[in-house]
Amino acid sequence: MTATSDPKRELLRHTLATVAYRTGKTLRDAPAGFATFRLGDGTRTPGEILAHCCDLFDWAWHLAQGEHLWQPQPPQEWAVDLTRFFSALARLDSFLGSDEPLRCSAEHLFQGPIADALTHCGQLGLLRRVAGGPVRGENYFRAVIAAGRVGPDQAPAKAEFD
Repeated sequence: MTATSDPKRELLRHTLATVAYRTGKTLRDAPAGFATFRLGDGTRTPGEILAHCCDLFDWAWHLAQGEHLWQPQPPQEWAVDLTRFFSALARLDSFLGSDEPLRCSAEHLFQGPIADALTHCGQLGLLRRVAGGPVRGENYFRAVIAAGRVGPDQAPAKAEFD
């Protein structure tokens, strides 16, 4: 069985594409100062959350290669971490789309770093609303999302809510 015929790997790739689409929508054209917005004492800023998501996808790539390597990086400028985020998604997606063996279970890869990133991407959406720059809701079932499309350039929304 090749990677592209492995339904678990394809679901992981579709999940990454979904993260790219939804998180990209949330982070695109964020209001000035959004990266440093803090909801309250002891909470992470959007910039800290974005850096953590980058760390999660780097960790996922290492896990997929059989290494349990966690190397958190401090937040950088917003644009730098945006680039890092999409690059980390692309690197993991490329590995999952290859014929290289997956050296951890797809289930563990999902339940660990990928599911954690989903949680944090939702937090970014909430923080953006609270910071005064809400993102329009959308029927994501109708969105054009495809495995392999994990960069910042995504299809336009098909069914946003008024």
